[in-house]
Amino acid sequence: MTIRVLLADDQALLRGTFRMLIDSTPGMEVVAEAATGREAVQLARSHHVDLVVMDIRMPDLDGLAATKLISDDEDLAGVRILILTTFENDEYVAEALRAGAGGFLGKGVNPDELLNAIRVVAAGDSLLSPTATKALIARFLAQPAPPGRNMPPQLAPLTPRENEVVTLVAAGLSNDEIAQRLFVTSVTAKTHVNRAMTKLGARDRAQLVVIAYQTGLACPEPGRPAGTRR
Repeated sequence: MTIRVLLADDQALLRGTFRMLIDSTPGMEVVAEAATGREAVQLARSHHVDLVVMDIRMPDLDGLAATKLISDDEDLAGVRILILTTFENDEYVAEALRAGAGGFLGKGVNPDELLNAIRVVAAGDSLLSPTATKALIARFLAQPAPPGRNMPPQLAPLTPRENEVVTLVAAGLSNDEIAQRLFVTSVTAKTHVNRAMTKLGARDRAQLVVIAYQTGLACPEPGRPAGTRR
């Protein structure tokens, strides 16, 4: 199936560059372009898009507000958002994930990275650039740790295995990597992830990561570079 993409950026030259790249890639096509956040919301509704490549700073309505409007619209439940911006600070990353974005990349990515991000986010998975990941982890490290060691009420519906799986998702592991770690099949790992998302009300894996850190289920270690393994 072809991934139907909406480009939302106030720079026409940049939209044109992205359009040429995406339209020349098999399995993808740009079906509309928006110069403002409000226009992005309208075009997402009228063009039945699969994914929006969204800039943050746009006139009329910024990309974060537009992302939330799209994510909160039940008629657009299948639309995924990939934030592509020059601003990869912790505030923007956190707000984008809370608003419902499934991916966050800097505009300095190379063409292959952008195309891969479109595929990943359109498939319902999450993707953060290394810079965005470091910014997000730094934000959570700066917050006070949850008091005590009792399980937060939000996590009560999860089984022990689902708790373990959410922790591994927060560590950046894919379904295949989780399966290898837990000695289960990839299908079983995906099932655990999906059930955890449903129980916690997470729209996608990116929001699952946010919940894991907010509840203290996942605790990044100071000084450890983002994305590294033990």
